[in-house]
Amino acid sequence: MKRSAILLMGVFTLMAGSVFAQRTDEECIRAVADNILKQPVTQFVGVKTKATYNSTKEIPKGEDVMFKSPLSEWHYSNGVLDMSMINLGKYLNEPKYIDYAKNHVAFGFANYEYFKKTFRGDRKHWHWPFGQLWNTKELDDCGAMGAAVINVYQLDAKKEYKAYIDTAAQHILYGQHRLTDGTLARTFPRNMTVWADDVYMSVSFLSQMGKLTGERKYYDDAATQIINISNYLWCPEKQLFYHCYYTDLKRNGVAFWGRANGWITVSLVMLLDVLPQDHPKRAELIALLDKQIVGVSRYQNANGMWNQLLDKPESYDESSATAMYVWGIAKGINNKWLDPDYARIALAGWDALKNTQITEDGHFKNVCVGTGITDDLPFYYNRPVGENEKHGLGLIIETGIEVMKLKKQSVK
Repeated sequence: MKRSAILLMGVFTLMAGSVFAQRTDEECIRAVADNILKQPVTQFVGVKTKATYNSTKEIPKGEDVMFKSPLSEWHYSNGVLDMSMINLGKYLNEPKYIDYAKNHVAFGFANYEYFKKTFRGDRKHWHWPFGQLWNTKELDDCGAMGAAVINVYQLDAKKEYKAYIDTAAQHILYGQHRLTDGTLARTFPRNMTVWADDVYMSVSFLSQMGKLTGERKYYDDAATQIINISNYLWCPEKQLFYHCYYTDLKRNGVAFWGRANGWITVSLVMLLDVLPQDHPKRAELIALLDKQIVGVSRYQNANGMWNQLLDKPESYDESSATAMYVWGIAKGINNKWLDPDYARIALAGWDALKNTQITEDGHFKNVCVGTGITDDLPFYYNRPVGENEKHGLGLIIETGIEVMKLKKQSVK
C-alpha cells in the first residue's frame, strides 16, 4: 500500500506542470457538467416555426417538432450521460447533477405517448422523438437508457419506470437476436453480426439489473456477453479488439476502432463494480481487463491520447476512446483489480484530455460521431468529430470522477 502511494505521488508530480494546472480536476469536470445543465434538455422546437414548447400538450395540432437539444434524446449516449451525472452528484454531494438525470427521464415518460400516436412510419423509429423509448427492437434502444432508468428508479420508484425496466429486461434476455452459444448479435450490416459496441449496450443494463434485483441470471448473462464477444473479436497479433465479427463469413471486420475497444473496457469495470465477489467468472473478467489494458497501452501516443483507429497513428486523436481507457484503468486501480503501476498510463491520458480537449467553458472536443460498421478503413478515418458531441459527455464525466478518486488514494 505504501509503495502504491509513493508511486502515485511521483506520477502526480510529473503531471503538475500542465497548461491548466491552475484548474483543478474537480473544476474541470464541474465545467463540463455545468455546461450540460445549461442545455434546453426538456424542450421541443417547431421544425418550421422554431417556436419552443415545454410539453407536448403545448404543440399545435399538425406541427412537426424536434428536440431543442440532442441531449433530450432517448439514445444510448444519453443513458451514459444520465448515469454519469448521477454518479457525479453522489460523489460531489451536489443534487443538481442527480436532478438532471431524473428530469431527463421524467421528460421522456411525460411526453413519449404523443410521439407514439403521431408516428408516421416514414423513417426509422430512432429518428422520431422518443422512438427508442416505446420501441425495444435493438440493444441501442433500451440497453444504456434502460440502465439509466434503473438508476433513476432507485431514486424515484415510479411504477412506469419499473414497467419499462421489465420490458427492457425481457427484450435483452429473450428478444434480441443471439447466436447458438448465447452471444448477442445484430442482423446488420450482415446477418448475425457480432458488434463490440453491444458489450456495453447489454452489460450496462444487465449489470444494473443484477444489482437492482440480486438475480444471478443477469450477472451470468453479462459475464457471458463480455467473454464470448471478446473471444470473437480479440486479435492476438495486435492485442486489440476488432469492431465486429461476421458469422456468415466467419471473419472479423477491418477496423480496430478506438471507441469499440473502449466499450469493452468500460463494460468490464461496470460489471466488476457490482459482480458478487464469489461469482465464478470474476477472476476471468479481471484477467481480461488486465490483458486489454496491456494491449491498448502499446498504442498510446506520446501526447497521452489514443487514435480513432488504434493501430493507425496517422488517424486523428480521439477523445472519447481516450476517456474510456483512462476511466477503465483508474477505476481498475481504485478497486485493486489492476496494478497501480498502470496509473502512469491513465494520468498521461487524463493530462491530455484535461489540458487539450476540455475548453474553459466546459466543452469536450474531438469526439467521433456515431459510427456503424463497414469494410473500408476510409469510413473510419473520415468520421466527423464534434465539440460537445453527445457520445463523449458521459464518458469524460465518469473519467474525471475516477481520476479524482485515484489521486485521493495517494494521500491516504
